[in-house]
Amino acid sequence: MNGPLSIATIVAALVLGVWYLVRTALNRAPSNTDLWSMIGLAALVAILVVVAVVGLFTGDRPTDWTTFVGYLITTVAFAPVAVYLARLEPTRWGTLILGVACLVLPVLVLRLQQIAEVTGG
Repeated sequence: MNGPLSIATIVAALVLGVWYLVRTALNRAPSNTDLWSMIGLAALVAILVVVAVVGLFTGDRPTDWTTFVGYLITTVAFAPVAVYLARLEPTRWGTLILGVACLVLPVLVLRLQQIAEVTGG
């Protein structure tokens, strides 16, 4: 896994997560800017996943590669699903959905790194 790209993804997700939780506390519904910010984070996550998939074919494969692929699928799908659910819930709870998703994404990225490091990849 790419270290700087993973760190950038984690930092961006945490910053957005805090922002969304503050907006939830202020009773704000998700704005278009909030949704586009989450889509931008989803693009960053997609780049990270593409780098990881390329690493599967060019580098060392993790011993438990099925778990790794499962985490890749979950990680790349998580942000778009959160945006979809936030669009369905145009109240402060939609913003909370975005905030919780942003706080779960760093955990998924860290877990991907742990699985990849087990094999030295």
